Amino acid sequence: MLEFIKDFWGFLRERKKFWLLPMLIIFGLLAVLTFLAETSAAGPFIYTIF
Repeated sequence: MLEFIKDFWGFLRERKKFWLLPMLIIFGLLAVLTFLAETSAAGPFIYTIF
């Protein structure tokens, strides 16, 4: 996983595609929220946010 992150950062730096970074961070946070909502007792609290 760490090697993937290093390769991806190299890609962003070389091709000047830094605008992709905020979008990927948001997608990652949504994925974590979805995972937490399905597998934990925090699900009902997360659903009230939306």
